[in-house]
Amino acid sequence: MSRRAASGAPDRDDVLPVPLVRLAGSEGLPLPAYATPGAAGLDLLAAVGEELVLAPGARALVPTGIALALPPGFEGQVRGRSGLALRHGILLPNAPGTIDSDYRGEVKVILLNAGDGPFRVRRGDRIAQLVVAPVARVEWRETARLPETSRAAGGFGHTDPSGAARDHGGDG
Repeated sequence: MSRRAASGAPDRDDVLPVPLVRLAGSEGLPLPAYATPGAAGLDLLAAVGEELVLAPGARALVPTGIALALPPGFEGQVRGRSGLALRHGILLPNAPGTIDSDYRGEVKVILLNAGDGPFRVRRGDRIAQLVVAPVARVEWRETARLPETSRAAGGFGHTDPSGAARDHGGDG
């Protein structure tokens, strides 16, 4: 049994080592962590010095107090927390936000209060989650014609479960 398995962490060979720097203002906060063994995202915490109050309709850029060095071929996806969205209307307007592998600045989270009342962000609050994922690089191959599919050019809503084909443009 490996040391990780003995500690209760999954015994996995596919763990990706990612260098992380704690920045000024992150003192005393835990590092981002998975809440459960099956969690896809690591919890990002608010590294605010004092309580931040978001009025309804307001946005704020909230620091996490960390900087990362994701390896080439990976990205960080900053996603909202479903409980904050459901209970308080707290959204990430650019979700998922992207942390590129060559970015070395502080990870910050844009929060939007779409709720009815003020929302308080306190130091150490779980404000978002970070999913680290592989990224495929594209090399375009220009062609005169694309391979055929049953969907063809059907746009947004084309795959309506009722069977009524609708084309509103876009994807989906």
